[in-house]
Amino acid sequence: MEILIEIILKAGRSAVELAFFVLLPVMVVMLSLMRLLEARGVLDWVVARLAPLLKPVGLTGLGVFAALQINFVSFAAPMATLTMMEQRGASDRHIAATLAMVFAMSQANAALPMMTMGLDLALTLTYSLIGGLTAAAATYYLFGRALSNTESRLDETLHHPVAESAKGILDVINRAGAEAFKLSVGAIPMLVLSLVVVTALRSGGAIDALTRLLAPVLTAASIDSALILPTLTKYMAGGTAMMGVMDEMRKAGQISVELLNASAGFLISPFDLPGVAVLISAGPRIAAVWKPAALGACIGIAVRTVGHILAV
Repeated sequence: MEILIEIILKAGRSAVELAFFVLLPVMVVMLSLMRLLEARGVLDWVVARLAPLLKPVGLTGLGVFAALQINFVSFAAPMATLTMMEQRGASDRHIAATLAMVFAMSQANAALPMMTMGLDLALTLTYSLIGGLTAAAATYYLFGRALSNTESRLDETLHHPVAESAKGILDVINRAGAEAFKLSVGAIPMLVLSLVVVTALRSGGAIDALTRLLAPVLTAASIDSALILPTLTKYMAGGTAMMGVMDEMRKAGQISVELLNASAGFLISPFDLPGVAVLISAGPRIAAVWKPAALGACIGIAVRTVGHILAV
C-alpha cells in the first residue's frame, strides 16, 4: 500500500508541475496571440486567401480555420469549427476531409509544450501541414468519394470578438488566459492517471516483459524499444498523457532529442482513443463520417512519420 501511495504522490507532483509550469505558460501565450489575431481580423484574412488554394484537396474556408486551431490552440479547438460546418450545410465529403486533416495534424497542446523537451517545432508544423493535406485529399478523393457532395448554402463567416480598443484587447487576453487555465487544469486528471498506471506497470515489470516480447520485431524494424511506453500511452490515453510520460523519460535520459523528433510524426496528433471520441462528439454528421476520415488520417500520419524519420 505504501508503494502505491508513493507512486500516486510522485505522479501527482509530476502532473501538476507539467500542467502549471510547462503547459499553462505556453498555452496562455499562444491562445492570447491566436485570439488577438482572430479579433483583429488577421485570421479571417489568412483564411480567405488560403481557402481557394486548398479547395482542390477538399477543404473549405472553415477547414482552413480548423487547421490553424489544431496546430496553434489545442486538439479540442476544431470541435466548434466542425459543428459550424455541420450546421451551416457543408457536404459530408468536405466534413470527412476536414476531420481527416484534424486527425492527422499535430496538436498544439502537446507539440508546443514539448519544445521545452527539444522538439523541433518548425519541422513538426511543416510535416503537420503536409500530413494534414495528404489526409484530406486521400479522404476526399479515395475513402470518402462515395459520401454526399451536396451542400446547402454555406455561410463561412467566422463570428468572434472584436478588439478595437485597449479594453477590447484586455478582454480578449483575459478570455484566452481563462481558456488556457481551463485546458491546463482539465489535463491534470488524465496526466495523473496515466503517470500512475505507467509507473505501476514499470514497477511491476510489465513494460520490461513487453519490451522483451517485442524486441525481435522492433530490432528487425530498427525501432528503439524505448518508444513502446510513450506509444502505448499515446494511443490509449491521448497526447497530453504521452507528453507527461515523455517528459519523465527525457528527464531520466531514456529518450534522446533525436528519437523524440523522429517519433513526433506518429506520437503528436489527436488520432487516439480520447482524441477521436472527443472530436466525433461535435455532431451526428461528424460521427457518421469518422471511418473514411480515420483511413485518410492513417495515410497522412504515415507520411508525417516517414518525413520525420528522414529529416532527423
